[in-house]
Amino acid sequence: MEQTHSKGKIVSLGIQHMLAMYGGAVIVPLIVGGAVGLNGAELALLVSIDLVACGIATLLQAWKNRFFGIGLPIVMGCTFTAVSPMIIIGKAYGMPGICGAILIAGLVVLALSTFFGKIRSLFPPVVVGSVVMIIGITLIPVAINNLGGGVGVKDFGSPQNLTLGFGVLALIIIMNRFFKGFMQTISILLSIVIGTIAAAFMGKVDFSSVGQSGWFSLIAPFSFGAPTFHLDAIIAMSIVGIVSMIETTGVYLALSEICGKKIDEKAMQHGYRAEGLAILLGGFFNAFPYTTFSQNVGLVQITRVKSRSVTVVCGVALVALGLIPKIGAITVLIPNAVIGGATLAMFGMVIASGVRMLGKVDFSRQENLLIVACAVGIGMGVTVQPALFAHFPSLIQILTNNGIVAGSLTALILNLILNAGRRTSAEPIDAASKQMIAETSAAKEV
Repeated sequence: MEQTHSKGKIVSLGIQHMLAMYGGAVIVPLIVGGAVGLNGAELALLVSIDLVACGIATLLQAWKNRFFGIGLPIVMGCTFTAVSPMIIIGKAYGMPGICGAILIAGLVVLALSTFFGKIRSLFPPVVVGSVVMIIGITLIPVAINNLGGGVGVKDFGSPQNLTLGFGVLALIIIMNRFFKGFMQTISILLSIVIGTIAAAFMGKVDFSSVGQSGWFSLIAPFSFGAPTFHLDAIIAMSIVGIVSMIETTGVYLALSEICGKKIDEKAMQHGYRAEGLAILLGGFFNAFPYTTFSQNVGLVQITRVKSRSVTVVCGVALVALGLIPKIGAITVLIPNAVIGGATLAMFGMVIASGVRMLGKVDFSRQENLLIVACAVGIGMGVTVQPALFAHFPSLIQILTNNGIVAGSLTALILNLILNAGRRTSAEPIDAASKQMIAETSAAKEV
């Protein structure tokens, strides 16, 4: 049963939810778009598209019906586990290649939604933790390059850039040390805003593009071109989709506990199905794969307001912001050094999330140590030296040229070989279940 609140309170809390996820939402298009070579106008468009898609994806989860939507107060955004694969795909095949991979990944998630609970055992913490660690490690060079001012800039690593980047990182740390609740939740957004203001005083922000932007514009599908389909890209993005489903399971269970609302397997299927539709939506709009944002779960716990109406307001507000080009233009003003400082913390959290997942693994067994060692070793080895398998047939190279794909498949196959019929967790089953409910995935946090 939905809580009853005044319209003013619902609207204000909905805006609060939007602010909590806004920093994480806009960083993704800035990082991915910048990495694949989009210009300022294209980046602004990508930010606008992303905001609209985040809003619609959030509304899909809130709209509980007989086919999709879990009906919990969930906010949707792009998980950082998708960033590194999208950059790799984008550099090879451009935005159309990213779009095609996301579309197929959405279909994969939709296909798995009905029976995912039955195959989840194929992806225990030793596999998922290894995958998330590999993804996080491959993201750190992106953050460091931005921290220095961006790849190829003349003042790379200058004192000004490093002051901005490490200043933003310091602000995030300070705000998380001395603030609690909502202020802690939006620490990254506030740090980015303060860092951008400081950059403006240093003469590093050009506001001319904001004045040239309009006040309203509709979003068209396939704005960056018709999708193209490449098997290696599809495999990489499908792996991200499956990892997101596993993380989403924890978010669903956490929210159901907070809201005092039991969810059964059918409700979980509806949630997965909404996530699959959200990923398809991202591909359709040349945007990103969308999943649950766990920082907003923390906000539900802080405010104790469990109504879906609040996240509906958040979804509508995101769509409205995405239709205002000036918002996208303002977002693009954020200097690379500021983005680098923020993403160093964000991407580091992805690695920390992988470590936390691996903390549930029984490492007294040599088999689990071997799985992590080989998966991370092969994943990072291929990332550092992608020409390692250059002499192999092209079909094999599809699986080996991408470190995330190679590492993920290594973890999955070795787990099937070494742990068939065995439990990999060091915890009793009941304790593991309770911890899964209590925790949300830090890989989605900002």
